[in-house]
Amino acid sequence: MTTLSHLDAEGRARMVDVSGKPETARRATAEGTIILSPAACEGIRAHAGPKGEVLATAELAGVMGAKRTAELIPLCHPIGLEHVEVRAMLDDTLPGVRVRATARAMGRTGVEMEALTAAAVALLTVYDMVKAAGPEFRIGDIVLVEKSGGKHGDWKRSETDG
Repeated sequence: MTTLSHLDAEGRARMVDVSGKPETARRATAEGTIILSPAACEGIRAHAGPKGEVLATAELAGVMGAKRTAELIPLCHPIGLEHVEVRAMLDDTLPGVRVRATARAMGRTGVEMEALTAAAVALLTVYDMVKAAGPEFRIGDIVLVEKSGGKHGDWKRSETDG
């Protein structure tokens, strides 16, 4: 029987034991969006935010977030990340900012949480840096786009997965 609970026989939380798994190259990519007002988008485009350059700061914050994932998410294994890339870009179709984060490591467990955390922290940073323009912004659609490596192999979100 498969369970989502990670409790031992005494009901205590535990990490999943990955010691018997082989090390493989792991990669995961996540995306997310933040819907902004046209005025906030123009401020980002003009590099005129009160806290400085929004997109570059969000990208840096995302990398930092990925590196601290195990400190933020209970029962998440600390991973020696080999590469994290975060790209934050204005997307006029939203309107707002779209973030894409990729994490890579050689290890016994995946890097999905690191990619998702990187995207979330980058989006929260955008919110923080433009919140003076209004509180109506909306962070959403943080999803795993694709992953590779490990027992289950490669996976990619289909267009119908949303």
